[in-house]
Amino acid sequence: YNEPHFRTLGREALLNMRAYILIESTIGKAREVARALDSAPEISQCYLVTGPYDVIAVIEGHDANEIGSAVTRTVHGIPGVARTVTCLAVDIQH
Repeated sequence: YNEPHFRTLGREALLNMRAYILIESTIGKAREVARALDSAPEISQCYLVTGPYDVIAVIEGHDANEIGSAVTRTVHGIPGVARTVTCLAVDIQH
């Protein structure tokens, strides 16, 4: 976690949250889902993967509510998305 998740302004630290979205797509739609996510400004990274999920996307926000809203608004609206699991990343150093 050497990335700038903690930004200090005076004595206040603002936590930028990151989440990994594990996505199951409908049959034959994984590539289309990944392309749609890759072009979405809310998504910072997107990968086609093997295993129980078809796509993993990374999203960042100021808090869990912002991330949840973006997932609902952006990911769930893409044709071919069957199911998602959103995993919030936590800093294990603190």
